Amino acid sequence: MNFKRITSDPKRMNGQPCIRQLRLTVRRVVEAVALYPDRQELQREFPELEAEDIREALAYAAANLDDKVIELVPA
Repeated sequence: MNFKRITSDPKRMNGQPCIRQLRLTVRRVVEAVALYPDRQELQREFPELEAEDIREALAYAAANLDDKVIELVPA
């Protein structure tokens, strides 16, 4: 998969994957989507973030997860 909005530079954010050369990591975007389910609130908090940035950050995160089964302990 080709990610046009995900960049990585060893001199920026320790080489972590970022959105469009910004100091906004993919990890932070994924976390923000979880914390701000209302996209308008998310947009107010991160005005530099575009809808395509969010889509690509989620796709990048999904592409880099292992498909392994993790046993969950019942509560």
